[in-house]
Amino acid sequence: MGEIVLLRHGQTEWAKQGRHTGRTDVPLTTEGEQRAQAAGRLLADRKIVAAWASPAIRARRTAELAGLPVRDVDPDLWEWDYGGYEGRTTAQIQRQRPGWYLWDDGVVPGGPDGFPGESVEHVGERCDRVIERVRPLVAPDSPAALDGDVALVAHGHVLRILAARWLGLPARDGAHFLLGTAAVSALGFEHDRPVIALWNRIADG
Repeated sequence: MGEIVLLRHGQTEWAKQGRHTGRTDVPLTTEGEQRAQAAGRLLADRKIVAAWASPAIRARRTAELAGLPVRDVDPDLWEWDYGGYEGRTTAQIQRQRPGWYLWDDGVVPGGPDGFPGESVEHVGERCDRVIERVRPLVAPDSPAALDGDVALVAHGHVLRILAARWLGLPARDGAHFLLGTAAVSALGFEHDRPVIALWNRIADG
């Protein structure tokens, strides 16, 4: 029986500035690359036999630096599409919408040349598809189970939502799972029931 290891990508300049980074493909900073390598050291004792990454450069580069055996990219692991809020900080959005909170209030469409945006429920549906594909690879009663862990390398909000859905919670309950850049988490089982085995562990240095 294995676990599903979650790795959030390392720091980007937009993440450092608190800008909502959905589908804009920004690279890692130097610190982000260093933290991705440090995350790899955290994972060194695990037997990770398969991995999938978001198509974003920042996720694929993080997987590479962490030494993960990525089989392919998975479009369902893309970050939440923030629509018209792409690239904007919470403070900037709240100047137009006082009290705005992403998890409760959602996003607005990005216009004809922008990102269409998506609801938290739609992100949850993508996460459900990921879980449906990956769970048999680690489930204790599955004939398809692999001899080790599998890893998913993606983004902060989508991984928080994935954790909520793993537990059977509504997608918007991902709001309660804080997740830092280059953080390592793990989803597993206790008495055949889905649990969070590890959350938001960040390597020193």
